[in-house]
Amino acid sequence: MKKEKEWNYGRISIGSRTFDICNAILMILLCVVTLYPMWFVLCASFSDPETLVTSSGVVLYPLNFSTVNYHKVLAYTPIWQGYWVTIRVVVLGTTLNLLFTSLLAYVLSRKNLMLKKLITGLCVFTMYFSGGMIPTFMVVKGIGLYNNLWALIFPGLISTYNAIVIRTAMQGVPDELAESASLDGANELVILFRIILPMVKPTLAAIALFCAVGHWNSWTGALLYIRKAELQPLQMVVRALLIKEKDLAQQGKFDVVKEMMNQTMRYSVIIVSTVPVLCAYPFIQKYFTKGVMVGAVKG
Repeated sequence: MKKEKEWNYGRISIGSRTFDICNAILMILLCVVTLYPMWFVLCASFSDPETLVTSSGVVLYPLNFSTVNYHKVLAYTPIWQGYWVTIRVVVLGTTLNLLFTSLLAYVLSRKNLMLKKLITGLCVFTMYFSGGMIPTFMVVKGIGLYNNLWALIFPGLISTYNAIVIRTAMQGVPDELAESASLDGANELVILFRIILPMVKPTLAAIALFCAVGHWNSWTGALLYIRKAELQPLQMVVRALLIKEKDLAQQGKFDVVKEMMNQTMRYSVIIVSTVPVLCAYPFIQKYFTKGVMVGAVKG
């Protein structure tokens, strides 16, 4: 058997070997291009401001290691307020996203649903056509959600795409389980929460990751619906800091810029706002691929 494998390997053409080598080199280059920006930001955040600004070329390690940037960032009160707002939005938003999206997915997955094709078609229609930004703003303001954290959650409460993925996963659960529970007196909610959802945990974990990262990185909703400083999420605080630095620099107030927001402080803010997501991802990674594949097997 071993000789046969060696013989087969010896017959691999030069073109195939060349392709494998080029493919490996290309993948390595893609990894470098993808990872280096993050590594540069991390190194720059721990670098001395003056040393980094005066240096040129590729940065592979912190230049004159310093934590002064993190002292400035962590001492900035709006950062912590933004963290608290964002954490509340992520927790509440992700929980409600999963709840209502799962309810819709369960309804769409039932074979005995009346007008199933019509309802599914109407849901899919919303994936491609919407009222737009101005009508959505008018609705949010009209129902009293302006300057309210719920304005960051309710407009995107249900994602049709996520509902279709969860529905597909639910269709993979044997119908006999739901029928047996129904014969034992279980209603639809009991069947959903005690039988169906535990069977599609990997898919729910993947969708939860999508929703949580989306809420964490979102800032357009706050830009449109939130005016109170104490309700600004973290990404809006970061945006305000960067815009403030740019405005001061354009006005020629370089001393103020150096004191309040030097160039390397931007990198520290990026790290501070990114670390929580990076820390949470490894705990969900094992469900990620499996969950997406389970929800994409059937149409």
